[in-house]
Amino acid sequence: MKYLKLALVTLVTMLSMSAFAQNNQDACKAALDNIHSRKSVRAYTSEDVTPAQVETILKAAMAAPSGMNAQPWRFVVVREPATKDKLAGGFNKMIAKSPVVVIVCGKTTGKMGGENKNWTADCAAATENLLLATEALGLGAVWTACYPYEDRMKPAIEALGLPEEICPYCIVPIGHPAGSDKPKDKWKPENIHYEKW
Repeated sequence: MKYLKLALVTLVTMLSMSAFAQNNQDACKAALDNIHSRKSVRAYTSEDVTPAQVETILKAAMAAPSGMNAQPWRFVVVREPATKDKLAGGFNKMIAKSPVVVIVCGKTTGKMGGENKNWTADCAAATENLLLATEALGLGAVWTACYPYEDRMKPAIEALGLPEEICPYCIVPIGHPAGSDKPKDKWKPENIHYEKW
């Protein structure tokens, strides 16, 4: 009887470990599939993006790595058509046509008031997380450059009323894809060097 109980415990443990390993493999595959499925979506349907979806996307953005954990990212969510028109300016009408726009901004000063030299890298990491979360939710988005182009930054600063230490890094229109955009295959082994150049 004792050996039967031990055999049953061993069997249950092995089955649990097997299920855990399978779940781990499934999660890993889902994460990699999401990364490789991400694409730039520039046309959207009229269907809205819910506040809950926006919050999920922003939580993912804020999970990004940050130099010295400064977390300099700040986000402005815009739905108002007049503000989206100002942000679009003459360079990007898809901003005006998307249901919601997230402007990723960076606090350029550090905790002690000096310059934060990591803010652009941190905002880039947050933006990538934002785009991956958007893809995972079945939505579409595109990274639209703002910083360091004065002709794009100035309208964003004015339209959003950004304080001096907050710089608009990029503008990300988000919506339900109107087309069938495909991801680009960017795998180029020739761009990899091992040990040295």
